[in-house]
Amino acid sequence: MDNYINKINEAVAFLKGRGIVNPETAIIIGTGLGSLASRIEIEVAIDYADIPHFPVSTVESHHGRLVYGKLAGKSIVAMQGRFHYYEGYSMKQITFPVRVMKSLGVKQLLISNACGSMNPAFRKGSLMLITDHINLLNDNPLIGQNFDELDPRFPDMGRAYSQELNERLLAAAAKVEATLHQGVYAALAGPNLETAAEYRYLSTIGADVVGMSTVPEVLAAHHAGLPVAAVSVITDECDPDNLRPVKLAEILRVAAVAGEKLDKIFAEVVEGL
Repeated sequence: MDNYINKINEAVAFLKGRGIVNPETAIIIGTGLGSLASRIEIEVAIDYADIPHFPVSTVESHHGRLVYGKLAGKSIVAMQGRFHYYEGYSMKQITFPVRVMKSLGVKQLLISNACGSMNPAFRKGSLMLITDHINLLNDNPLIGQNFDELDPRFPDMGRAYSQELNERLLAAAAKVEATLHQGVYAALAGPNLETAAEYRYLSTIGADVVGMSTVPEVLAAHHAGLPVAAVSVITDECDPDNLRPVKLAEILRVAAVAGEKLDKIFAEVVEGL
């Protein structure tokens, strides 16, 4: 664990040396949602491969760089692309950037992702505020030696998602006239999509949508005392009785269109923080 903390400190020192200082908010940009970067007045952009101990994104739709600059007049740091369990990374590697951004001094974390919906009321192209999650990844970034000097051994997850940030997101959505559903996100390992029986199971246990990310980052952020909120872009509908083959190109297209609404919401929230 000492080695892990040393790696965090080395990455932080490198980023500060490159000019990333005192960001207020961190944002993780999900699949097909990279257009948010166009709203950022970028001062520094660094490829993940150049940051000490950072994993490298292997998903074609993820740019794989850390950007720093101004969004709505506020200092932010954003990940253009994240890391997934299905890429072969450990949970500690996946959540390493969250630890680094917390150590850089960010005060809150906003997350976006693309997902599939089992809830028939949540149609393709709509947005959902994650109010709770179900972790079915069969792993957890908090397993192993704990950061005793920093974080609790047994963090309570009753309110994993910041109520204040959630309220700000809902208010921002109303202001920009975008519908923001609320629901439960289930995280599975992937990379395959689910079977019809699995979609039925997920719906039965209380999930509204399903994806392959976000939960590890939320666990790490909450563990570190970093307020976090997350919004899903629904890119496909998972009706087990009417399943159709899902293609990545269509997921990216839907995410790009819906992402324009999410960009406005995130910018509105950041401006008000």
